[in-house]
Amino acid sequence: MSIRIMRIKRRKIISEINVVPYIDVMLVLLVIFMVTTPLITTGILNLPEVSKTAPKKENVVTIEIRGDESIKIKSPNDKLDKVVTPSTLLENIERIQSSLNSAVVISAEKTVPYNRVLKTIETLHSGGITRVGLLVKKKK
Repeated sequence: MSIRIMRIKRRKIISEINVVPYIDVMLVLLVIFMVTTPLITTGILNLPEVSKTAPKKENVVTIEIRGDESIKIKSPNDKLDKVVTPSTLLENIERIQSSLNSAVVISAEKTVPYNRVLKTIETLHSGGITRVGLLVKKKK
């Protein structure tokens, strides 16, 4: 009997990394990020900026809303400022507007709730006054 030498097949150690599964995972993650990124964007406010040019010199009626929500009207013709209530604001502005036909500018302190400014604008619009602006400070 001859002794057969059995050849034992030894497995070679593969020193290569199979990257196909990693590529699949990366492509899936890329697709997930591409789909979800537009959904995550936060609300960006496009706020107006104050220009550095000087405004036109025009007779304007200024409405000042103070921190205690008192309303003062400054007219270019009157030397005295009128303190009015929200209910009498429109009739006082209309009386001044009939003689001047000028724009109305609202000036409010930082502490005044924004809703109060909006109610003032709404009151003016309901009375037919459409030339309404907001007074702001120019950055130095």
